[in-house]
Amino acid sequence: MATKTVFYSFHYERDVNRVQLVRNLNILDGQPLLNAQEWESKRNAGPKAIENWIAKEMLYKRVVVVLIGQETAGREWVQYEIAKAWQDRKPLVGVRIHGLSSFGVADQAGANPFDEVEGVWGIPVFDPTATDWWGKIDTKSTYANLTQNLESWVAQAKARP
Repeated sequence: MATKTVFYSFHYERDVNRVQLVRNLNILDGQPLLNAQEWESKRNAGPKAIENWIAKEMLYKRVVVVLIGQETAGREWVQYEIAKAWQDRKPLVGVRIHGLSSFGVADQAGANPFDEVEGVWGIPVFDPTATDWWGKIDTKSTYANLTQNLESWVAQAKARP
């Protein structure tokens, strides 16, 4: 059963399948994920519609969990969500998900998205990525590490002082 209500921030197009793996752990209770048509509808409605959706979904969440993939740091809406959480004094934490399988493929690690948002500092970033003897990402071991540690990592989230 989920122990914390969280808002997931992530790069939709590239990482939605990896995020679904995280949600399916049922360790945390996150906002409903938009399907591709719903996300496109929000985008087509303009920035204010997206901002309103983020505000509504983030409002009663205890922690903002930034799920960090290969391209997450450069995403405008991820940066917006980090800045909003920081401004609202919501605890933030980062969890790297590039080592999870998306249609059988793992990604490379991406930059830290907290470094991209001015004034945000001290946010912990955890990485469950496991490798095999040859240095190749082991997606099953990565998933197991995530399962074992996600709840304790989220408990270490930091808010703006």
